[in-house]
Amino acid sequence: MSQNFWTSFIASSLAALTTTCGIYAIRQREAWARRNMTYFMCFAAGVLVSASLLHLIPEAVSMSGQAAICLLGGFLTFYLFNWFFTAYVCERGKLPEARIGLIALFGIGFHSLIDGFIYSISFTVSVSTGLLATAGMVLHEFPEGIVTYILLLRGGFTPRNAFLAAFLAAALTTPAGMLMSFPFVSHLRGVPLGNLLALSAGGLIYVGASHLLPEAERDRKKYNLLAFIGGVAITGAAKLLHH
Repeated sequence: MSQNFWTSFIASSLAALTTTCGIYAIRQREAWARRNMTYFMCFAAGVLVSASLLHLIPEAVSMSGQAAICLLGGFLTFYLFNWFFTAYVCERGKLPEARIGLIALFGIGFHSLIDGFIYSISFTVSVSTGLLATAGMVLHEFPEGIVTYILLLRGGFTPRNAFLAAFLAAALTTPAGMLMSFPFVSHLRGVPLGNLLALSAGGLIYVGASHLLPEAERDRKKYNLLAFIGGVAITGAAKLLHH
């Protein structure tokens, strides 16, 4: 098999492992997980936004003249999905607890599946593009694991069932998405690949700037800004070294 396949698979598996660590941390070390979750979110946001702006978008534009439209499409798709998820999961009074848990399970599972697609797309473009996307995505998997477990508990799941369901929905779906998409994505070149990369970049910008950062700002901590700048600095350094 190609090097791109194995790098994509390893990266998506690392994401699944990181999500599992988040689920385990909130179950076994709840105080530590809650105390440090914000820093992971800020750092991941810095990496995702800067990697998209400095690397993924210029790469997509160089490959396709339709990249700007696809970038907007990716952003709007993630926004609309998050709007639906927030409206029908976070507003608990609108739905019975069991349905809240099931919608959370489906929503997070679908999101993680799409993450797997992004690994396939970014590593098909180049290893450096894949590594930059992976850096932010893997880090945001830790708080995602924590959030998934909490939402399932609020939806009426027992702690044991919440752990198993969160592992299946938030962790295993990422390498599954990569395995499902790679045979298709690996054959794309030029404009179609550029369009998919732009769609991915739009989604990553949404996750970083419109999801992770606002969530982190609700829990203002002393080193939030430093964590965000650290994510930006690491991505900027990687960009400079790449050239």
